[in-house]
Amino acid sequence: MLDNKVAGLLNEQLNKEFYSAYLYLDFANWFEDAGLTGFAHWYEVQAQEERDHALAIRRYLCDSGCRVHLDAIARPDKTFDASLAVLEAGLAHERYVSASINAVYACAAEAKDFKTMQFLDAFVKEQGEEEKNAEDLIKKMKLFGSDPRGLYLLDKDLAARVYAPFNAAAETANG
Repeated sequence: MLDNKVAGLLNEQLNKEFYSAYLYLDFANWFEDAGLTGFAHWYEVQAQEERDHALAIRRYLCDSGCRVHLDAIARPDKTFDASLAVLEAGLAHERYVSASINAVYACAAEAKDFKTMQFLDAFVKEQGEEEKNAEDLIKKMKLFGSDPRGLYLLDKDLAARVYAPFNAAAETANG
């Protein structure tokens, strides 16, 4: 059985991951409406990955004998007037999620819960990659977004993103 505080924070993180999926679907809708279907696809894949994270945490809690608590998912409430603003909100959200995972990790370390720390290693690594991807996307938008041909090519590039299921155990093992 996990430390109660660690289990509580993991439950909160599970719900944050589901909200992240919901938020990224909202971003996908924004890009779809703007006619940027490659960007929309990129965020659809992002939403799938966030759902995978939530399900991995759920499985971990269940396997650890903990009760899972699902909260209502809040409706994303931001409105945007430009593609760059959506991308910047995505980066801000990834940083928020990273801080949240780091807080769970710190709590697990304080409780000397090495099993949970090992489980979270994959999430820490993943968040570093997510922040880098979001930063790179912003850089590309700033470089090419004002040129219609550049934006077209960037959109096509993002449309090629392939969904790869998240597997916390495999991520940790592959370091």
